Amino acid sequence: MDIQTEKLQLVKRLLDTDDELIIKQVKDIFENHEKDFWNELPEFVKQGIERSREQAAQDLLTPHDEVMKKYEKYL
Repeated sequence: MDIQTEKLQLVKRLLDTDDELIIKQVKDIFENHEKDFWNELPEFVKQGIERSREQAAQDLLTPHDEVMKKYEKYL
């Protein structure tokens, strides 16, 4: 199926629905499609992510299986 056919089918489905939630969700998709979520994050979250990236680059992270083995008694 080509893109134009898919778009027309979506338009038809949108026109046929009276579900306000679906209409709002579609609208939100278009409004937020090009937003960069990074700009929406609080500064402390950005700093934590950057710190984690630096730790990963320096090979300071603990592998998942080691963490799971250490804490399996609590799970």
